[in-house]
Amino acid sequence: MNVRDFKNKIYAELAGITKALANPHRLEIIELLAQGPCPVEYIVDNTSLTVANASQHLQTLKSARLVTSKRRGKYSYYSLASIKVFEVWNAMRDLGFSQNAEIEKLLKEFRESHHNLESVTCSQLLERIQQGKSLLLDVRPRKEYKSGHIASALSIPQDELIEKLKELPRNKEIVAYCRGPLCAMADNAVEMLINHGYKAVRLESGFPEWKSKGLPVEQ
Repeated sequence: MNVRDFKNKIYAELAGITKALANPHRLEIIELLAQGPCPVEYIVDNTSLTVANASQHLQTLKSARLVTSKRRGKYSYYSLASIKVFEVWNAMRDLGFSQNAEIEKLLKEFRESHHNLESVTCSQLLERIQQGKSLLLDVRPRKEYKSGHIASALSIPQDELIEKLKELPRNKEIVAYCRGPLCAMADNAVEMLINHGYKAVRLESGFPEWKSKGLPVEQ
């Protein structure tokens, strides 16, 4: 094989990966699978996709070796093929944040609609946890919490929060987190907490970003 043939084949394989990623629904599926393994039915419940569409997108990702599946009883559970898939997705998102003015505008408008709620970085959160200054709240669905969560986090899904407010201490800052910066669950939770007199902030990223940094997690 000469050098030209070698390069053509390598770039064609790489292009196949980027082609699999070049779809908004598949990007959303990757974000969801970064929370933990799940069946196609769970993806349908958490996106705007039908079972047929979700299955088709999953097969495209699987063909590109970005996703794997494993049978559990009558369901097939899908997972990211490795942490590198999330890291590439995360790098693409960060590139979009820094280079695309429309994305920057959308993010600004969204944050302003949520009153520019205060957020903390992963390193700031780790310091607050170590100092015992903050209570960490995972507001994702409980299934995702069970698949993996930040160490010491308490699970109260967003849709249960209003019923369980009395269980939370008022003398501690509450840090809420969810799936990541494109997820609104933590924003909604923080807004609710503040409206009920709690001091609350959100983690600016989410569980997958925390995990990818090698920070403490539990399952």
